[in-house]
Amino acid sequence: MSEPATLIETPAVPSAEDSAAAAEKAAAHAALKLEKRLVRQVAQAIGDFGLIEDGDKVMVCVSGGKDSYAMLDVLRMLQQRNGNRFELIAVNLDQKQPGFPAHVLPDYLAKAGVPFHIETQDTYSVVKEHIPEGKTMCSLCSRLRRGILYRVADELGCTKIALGHHRDDMLQTFFLNMFFGGKLKGMPPKVQSDRGDHLIIRPLAYVAEDDLSRWADIRAFPIIPCTLCGSQENLQRKQIGQMLRDWQQLYPGRIENMAVALRNLVPSHFMDPRQFDFAGMVPNGVQDADGDKAFDPPAFPAQAVGTLAGLSVMPR
Repeated sequence: MSEPATLIETPAVPSAEDSAAAAEKAAAHAALKLEKRLVRQVAQAIGDFGLIEDGDKVMVCVSGGKDSYAMLDVLRMLQQRNGNRFELIAVNLDQKQPGFPAHVLPDYLAKAGVPFHIETQDTYSVVKEHIPEGKTMCSLCSRLRRGILYRVADELGCTKIALGHHRDDMLQTFFLNMFFGGKLKGMPPKVQSDRGDHLIIRPLAYVAEDDLSRWADIRAFPIIPCTLCGSQENLQRKQIGQMLRDWQQLYPGRIENMAVALRNLVPSHFMDPRQFDFAGMVPNGVQDADGDKAFDPPAFPAQAVGTLAGLSVMPR
């Protein structure tokens, strides 16, 4: 007798509708995961640095770029989840740049139900008048913008001014100051204004720029490009930004490590006598975990430590 034929089942091919549904579900899951990360990181920054307190009225500076849109979005989520214990008001400075779509932000903010104020000041003409063609406009533009925003904060009764600088901005500022300013100085998450009468906060201090770009795409923010400085392609900040991106591509995780380093300073291992009393240092008999180490590995195998313990090692 012959063996019975074995039927081979052909795997079902997903329909176009099934594939689309699966892709939509995956995208929704990724968006929710990103939202949770953004909310967690902003909440952590607020807690770590005391950025927002109950009763605060926060002026959220919204430029029309992805960062400030995302900052406003996440702060609104936290505001709602915390029972509206602080106020938010979005403020945009219309600098009268040619072609600036003045209706975009008011339309977006009104539709979103966000209290807002549009301040119109022709700083564009002032900058163009005083800065020669081809020169960097950022310095004068930012000074004019800060002065106007401080005044508006007073007029609106705001207790904090929130800016949309993110983790990558802070690293870029650190390297800009080191390479071009001769200082180890960064961009703090909380700082007094130049005059000492306002508190500036940066709730996105822990947030990666790539995440903000993804969130802007997910939320479909109506992005407004800055035609005043956005066309200046050779700015030092852009060069530093490219350097960091290149490093990250070659050595994944480097940006994360550098961001953590900004929160782990060891004053005794720099060279600034204003920050550490080198002249007055004497042996105190207290063991120091850092001690005479610059970049030694954090740990050695126990057997190696035992073998070397009795050896006389010349200092490097």
